[in-house]
Amino acid sequence: MHWEKKGLIFCPNNKHDWMLTHASNPVAELIDGDYFRIYFNCRDRYNRASIGYVDIDIYSPDKIINISKKPILSHGIRGSFDDSGVSMGCIVKDANTRYLYYVGWNLGVTVPFRNSIGLAISHGPSNEFIKISNVPIIDRSNIDPFNLSYPWVMQDDGIWKMWYGSTLKWCKEHSDMVHLIKYAESKDGINWERNGLIVLDLNAPSEYAMSKPCVIKDKHIYRMWYCYRGKSYRIGYAESTDGKIWIRKDEHAGIEVSLAGWDAESISYPYVFDHKGQRFMLYNGNQYGKTGFGLARLVC
Repeated sequence: MHWEKKGLIFCPNNKHDWMLTHASNPVAELIDGDYFRIYFNCRDRYNRASIGYVDIDIYSPDKIINISKKPILSHGIRGSFDDSGVSMGCIVKDANTRYLYYVGWNLGVTVPFRNSIGLAISHGPSNEFIKISNVPIIDRSNIDPFNLSYPWVMQDDGIWKMWYGSTLKWCKEHSDMVHLIKYAESKDGINWERNGLIVLDLNAPSEYAMSKPCVIKDKHIYRMWYCYRGKSYRIGYAESTDGKIWIRKDEHAGIEVSLAGWDAESISYPYVFDHKGQRFMLYNGNQYGKTGFGLARLVC
């Protein structure tokens, strides 16, 4: 597997007061023909995250067609589970309804943050996304007692399946945390059953976090791209026959940091999608998306 990088696509550079920095966790939605809407979360001067978008032609991605003038989803009111920001997870289409799963941020005192998973729904191909609740659909529990992160959801064999991040422990140093990817199921995409199943584990003593799974099912093989972290983030790859037991094959991920530039220090938050028989990847570079997001195409 080898990905050909197409370069940096977008970085906010103070476009709006709610979009001053970052373009993290890019997610693509086909609009028409070769035109895609790329959703991402950006930050204001208080470091609060909101979700916006840019429109591109997938074959001329360096030319931005349109930029959202306001957020499609913003941080919640003071004291709510997402009052410190909202970050993109994924979008799932079910008939004419679109489900936007996101991470709601709460800043902490004894730990950096305590995040949960929220849901916003759009009833129509172009209608706005509305949060379904002031509380998360997946919160901390005995199964996930500390912190949750980016969900990936798909409908498969009549079941809603989710792969998501969960913190197993916080230690004295941030780099001593353990954050892995778990699995959950649902009948309706809203109410989820968790049993604590860890689907991916750490590979080396230097690793401490895995995040942002992206899963595609090719016939009878599930393929997952994700990012894992030691000194800095890298993009990994794994395969499964049932979506629950995975084999890490990071050496086949096919994408690495560049020698210089916006993605020379780290690469993270992959989003893989297909269009007209070709497979593409959106991803972030240095500093968790502060330098924007880029595009790559699978060539072999």
